[in-house]
Amino acid sequence: MRHARQGDHVAFGRLVLAYQTPVYNLAYRMLGNAGEAEEAAQEAFLRAYTRLHTYDPQRSFRTWLLSITSHYCIDLLRKRRIIWLSFEDEIAASDDTTKESLAHLSANTPNPETVVTERERAAHIQKLLSTLSPTDRAAITLRYWNDCSYEEIAETLDLTVSAVKSRLHRARRSLAQMMEESL
Repeated sequence: MRHARQGDHVAFGRLVLAYQTPVYNLAYRMLGNAGEAEEAAQEAFLRAYTRLHTYDPQRSFRTWLLSITSHYCIDLLRKRRIIWLSFEDEIAASDDTTKESLAHLSANTPNPETVVTERERAAHIQKLLSTLSPTDRAAITLRYWNDCSYEEIAETLDLTVSAVKSRLHRARRSLAQMMEESL
């Protein structure tokens, strides 16, 4: 990190390699589209690079980077509320979910039923997540996909720890209710 802050591009490249998966996962879970998630991850790394001088070494770099990512995704979601998705976008999102589901399956070629089940499960989870507020979605994603502590989530989302716990509780309850209703 020290070398990256001093302008070493190779050192920053190593940081990108080390953190690309959690950044992409957060963006994907928040945005629900693989293409948008890739663009958001790139933008998050670009913003981190241009703001390295503002990074406080007393903070976790991971938390700082995920904070940049979540705030960028929340901004995109706010803009998205105004724009209606076209039919083509819905098809593309479905195709992206299928590709991601297939990428996560084991190296053993699964049977077609397993592929379809996994694809449907991933799409259903993403659909349920999309019903949450952007902040609740970010909190759930940070906690369960990025294994962040309450403190890290609070720092990332600029909330108190008690607010994080409350948001997570409310979001889990809402997700459980929606899952129950969909069965």
